[in-house]
Amino acid sequence: MADVRRFRFSIGGVLAALVIAVLAATAYLTLGRTETVPDATFTLLSGQKLTTVELRGKVYLVHFWATSCATCIKEMPQMIQTYNRFSGEHFDFIAVAMSYDPPLYVTNYTATHHLPFKVVMDADGSLAQQFHDVQLTPTTYLVDGKGRILKRILGEADFPALHRMIKEELSGST
Repeated sequence: MADVRRFRFSIGGVLAALVIAVLAATAYLTLGRTETVPDATFTLLSGQKLTTVELRGKVYLVHFWATSCATCIKEMPQMIQTYNRFSGEHFDFIAVAMSYDPPLYVTNYTATHHLPFKVVMDADGSLAQQFHDVQLTPTTYLVDGKGRILKRILGEADFPALHRMIKEELSGST
């Protein structure tokens, strides 16, 4: 009888240790791993090129969108407000139009809505591929000055939360 109790106790101890180890590994992988932005080159509508390496030292957003995306169009005024609120030496914003978006639509939308930030056509889909195969629009990445992805937002952004994160990063990077 004592052997059975010792056996149960040892299995319980092993299971508890296993659960603790799994939780610790999960926490390390979730919290300890920092994802960096891919080495990417953006070709702006103006023809100018900009790389993620050149953006080091800045907090920035990479926003994948499309003129055919109702949510993208709905939140674009708030994206403009976000850019206007934080624009400056330490903040930037790159709006990447998806490959299926007709270039004429993108340039017309950019001009008629006076988009104040950098706009890029992802003509061949390579940028979407580099940024973890973006399929859903809008998808927005918040990147810190060291090139680490702080947040990936799928769908419409929670602007108060996004603004808090940008403000925190900018106050830490200046």
